[in-house]
Amino acid sequence: MVRLGINIDHVATVRQAREGIEPDLVQAALLCESAGADSIVVHLREDRRHIQEEDVQRLRKLLRVRFNLEMSIDPGVMRVAQRIKPDQATLVPEKRRELTTEGGLAVARQEKKIGSAVEKLRKKGITVSLFIDSDKKNIDAARRVGAELVEFHTGEYALAVAKREKKRKLEELREGTFYARSLGLGVNAGHGLNYFNVHPVAQIKGIEELNIGHAIVARAVLVGISRAVREMKELIK
Repeated sequence: MVRLGINIDHVATVRQAREGIEPDLVQAALLCESAGADSIVVHLREDRRHIQEEDVQRLRKLLRVRFNLEMSIDPGVMRVAQRIKPDQATLVPEKRRELTTEGGLAVARQEKKIGSAVEKLRKKGITVSLFIDSDKKNIDAARRVGAELVEFHTGEYALAVAKREKKRKLEELREGTFYARSLGLGVNAGHGLNYFNVHPVAQIKGIEELNIGHAIVARAVLVGISRAVREMKELIK
């Protein structure tokens, strides 16, 4: 069965709107956990726009499911990851002005820097995943730099309107998954997935986990976070 990772960044977004303590991020994470989440994901950005270092420390102490820290290779963020030691670190590209991550990491263009970051994290016992587009060039580069997992960026699939384009993007994900698995890489996927478009991606043979955040947090505003998680779990079965 495909696992479900819940990104709870936007619980922190609501909290940071008032720079207060509510809603409590850890409580949200534990509710997701009890509702069936297989992992909890947070993105510690350089600008700390939502997730804070204290959040990462508290989650590391209290979570029973796998803790996946999304992060850039910024030296400050790297130091936090090496000290706190999440179960998994997913390296992502990051721009200060973006609303959300806009595409996959260009591993092939910066193998030396990324390879160095992967090595440092793995020495701390952290499983390393790279958030990339599902093309062979970056899959090959991910393998060369020592990543154990890749997470395919599904944003283009999610944004496609025309049926033909959506089908083409889905086929690219399918082909990329087959190729990555042939190289011995684990495969996850995420970005832009929601209750209406997730099922075809969940059916791709070889994908191990889907990481979903905004759609679940948005649904939780209406029905509560536990129900929102359970509904998504049912859809990806």
